[in-house]
Amino acid sequence: MRPVGFSTTPNLVLRLPMWRSRLMLFLLFFVFMMLLLRAFWIQGPGNAFYEAKGVRGTQRELELPASRGKILDRNGQVIATSLEAKSVIAYNDTVPDDLAAAKVQKLASLLQMSESDLRKKLKEERKQIFLKRQVDPAVAQQIKQLEIPGIGLNNEYRRFYPEGEAMAHVVGFTNVNDKGQEGMELSREKDLAGHPGQRRVVVDRLGRVVDEMAILQLPQNGKDLNLSIDSKIQFLAYNAVKDAVEKHHAKAGGAVVLDTQTGEILALANYPSYNPNDRRVLTGEQLRNRVLTDTFEPGSTMKPLTIAIALEKGAVKPDTNMVIGAKYLIGPKPITDTHPYGNLTVSQIIQKSSNIGTAKIAMNSLSAEEMWDFYTAVGFGQAPKIGFPGAVAGTVHPFKKWMPTDQARIAFGYGISASLFQVARAYTVFARDGELVPLTIERSPEFKPGTKVLSPQTAIEMRSMMESVTEPGGTAIKAQAEGFRVGGKTGTAHKLVGKGYGNKYRAYFAGLAPISAPRIVVAVMIDEPTGGSHYGGDVAAPVFSTIVSETLHTLNVLPDSKVKQMVMQDKNPQEIQSANAQAQHVVLKR
Repeated sequence: MRPVGFSTTPNLVLRLPMWRSRLMLFLLFFVFMMLLLRAFWIQGPGNAFYEAKGVRGTQRELELPASRGKILDRNGQVIATSLEAKSVIAYNDTVPDDLAAAKVQKLASLLQMSESDLRKKLKEERKQIFLKRQVDPAVAQQIKQLEIPGIGLNNEYRRFYPEGEAMAHVVGFTNVNDKGQEGMELSREKDLAGHPGQRRVVVDRLGRVVDEMAILQLPQNGKDLNLSIDSKIQFLAYNAVKDAVEKHHAKAGGAVVLDTQTGEILALANYPSYNPNDRRVLTGEQLRNRVLTDTFEPGSTMKPLTIAIALEKGAVKPDTNMVIGAKYLIGPKPITDTHPYGNLTVSQIIQKSSNIGTAKIAMNSLSAEEMWDFYTAVGFGQAPKIGFPGAVAGTVHPFKKWMPTDQARIAFGYGISASLFQVARAYTVFARDGELVPLTIERSPEFKPGTKVLSPQTAIEMRSMMESVTEPGGTAIKAQAEGFRVGGKTGTAHKLVGKGYGNKYRAYFAGLAPISAPRIVVAVMIDEPTGGSHYGGDVAAPVFSTIVSETLHTLNVLPDSKVKQMVMQDKNPQEIQSANAQAQHVVLKR
């Protein structure tokens, strides 16, 4: 083959074989064809792929959070609401690897995390990661000003509880995802939460939203919840329980206030409590809603219920006289009283809280089946149906399994377990002339018909006996409330320790007021008082007094007590004169 000359100048003459020239031409043609095919693919069949890839880089679908419904007390005061907050998000595929150390340090400081933890999160494989949820708007603004590529902010809500620890066991709290975890926040999650929406936005290289493309789904905000709780009564009940626990060096305490006309729960207080706005040091002891979730042997608070059965049956009357004696032997261990008595009427058995008298009435006048029927009729052994998480049923063993010893001991509150809430509910039969009132924790101010379990006559007789408990000669004179006649029953129960009873006690008082026309039932429990007395009349009754007095004033209930009774405990003429003047002023004012 003859070589081809590229120049006529001899010095520039380059002679190549023909096959190499043709090969070069073929390669150039092939490359141009590949470029044409690639351009055709990008502009044609492959266009959707590259368009989707571009969209993924600039568009995102973000959640439109739904505002959680408010929780309000019976007067419309907000006790749980949602505040605007921000979540800090890192888009790790956008955050530069050579981010300045000063910015990393500043961001870590604002997020309240260590610099090493922040760097570790930014290096995770996930494209999107929450660095912190529910950040204050002011902090979020400082983070935004750092202008770090790939660090974005998203709108969300944070729950706020204005009443703090006083209302904590009622409202509960939500988690970082705004889901209910305790209390009403948990039990009414479905109604409160609502449904989040979704939007499509365009973001810049820093992850900032620069345009909103479309609302894909509108959010549905949660419904507001109106509770029957009265914030004022709740606050004073909580403080009264807290003061008693601290004064008597007790382990814990609780109180519940019921409206006997509407069945509404006006207050449900526990101590120790916690601040639902700051749960960093939350413990299990603080979380326990003792009023509803703890069961115990109710002790002498059961005696009015046992006596009521005997009165209803006609087996005894309030003035029936009985021989009590120093002890009553049933089984290997005799039943005794705190003080030995000779003879007592049925009324005095309640007033003095005689175990022997109550046991004798039960054993001589009542069958086990009659007692079991009545206890279950007033709610023992059944979980209260108020829609509150964790409410317990307690224990009432079948009457067929009762031994004579069991029947005698159950009559005065041992061998049976119930929550403080159940005891309070059972006492509504005395306040409502024999009707057991259905209870609710939601606002429902209408009069509620109850279930008849006693005759009005028996309920009236029991109210009279229970009032005598708070009068001179009774076990709870400290339960008297300024301006109001009150009645109730003390309880002082040994706590079970292992298989027996130790030297720890629970002190109770459950009662109603005003006696002339009962409006409220209040039950109080103080667990393990160790500051001196452990009796219900000394430890729990004063708490009852405080709660009753303040609650009835809050409800604008007219006093029904004579001025003389208001100063019964005063010690000198000057104090009596001063208290009389104050009480008279209260009566006239109302």
